[in-house]
Amino acid sequence: MKESFSSPAQLGEYIDHTLLKPEATADQIAQICREARENNLKSVCVNSCWTAFCREQLEGSSVGLAVVVGFPLGAMAPEAKAAEAALAVRQGAVELDMVLNVGFLKSGKLDEMEDDIRGVVAAAGPGVVVKVILETCLLSEDEIVAACQRSVKAGAHFVKTSTGFNAGGATVEHIRLMRNTVGPQVGVKASGGVRSFEDAVKMIEAGADRLGTSSGLAIIRGAQGSSGY
Repeated sequence: MKESFSSPAQLGEYIDHTLLKPEATADQIAQICREARENNLKSVCVNSCWTAFCREQLEGSSVGLAVVVGFPLGAMAPEAKAAEAALAVRQGAVELDMVLNVGFLKSGKLDEMEDDIRGVVAAAGPGVVVKVILETCLLSEDEIVAACQRSVKAGAHFVKTSTGFNAGGATVEHIRLMRNTVGPQVGVKASGGVRSFEDAVKMIEAGADRLGTSSGLAIIRGAQGSSGY
């Protein structure tokens, strides 16, 4: 394994406890905040309309607040993405998970794609972690490499596999490719289809630093029931 976990709490440091469904209610958002606090998870990840609400729910805890930007398509005007990012930070987000403009990538508009990322990084400001969601199920290996390289060049801190709203989620092969491309200094987040302790371990072994999942508690329970945990 990439790291030997001495306790489920250490595994919790990898988990972005996620609820991005459009029908999510205030009670459900409050619940994931409570679960993240009680289980020492790394962060909660929510749509931007819940930013201020989650900041209040997480006040006084060590749980981070991650907010998605340009979600789930990534195809809006770059200025709109940057504005959403800036507002989320003003309202309390400390991490931003932005969706790559896949159409720019597939059109060969790599400079435009990079500028889109750079605009969010600039709007986020210093100290805010920016993760770029590639939507790897839509990309060839060459496109994944190009997206990773341009994300790093634009100043992103993480590359991330998926929104969870498309045809596929994280795979071990894509995590390895992303890790090999960005090197050790940039984070890799596995998201989409990470539902069990076994899934989590496979992704971490392949090079993931973070796991985006709505199954954070199931993963922690799996760790508690696993040999040596």
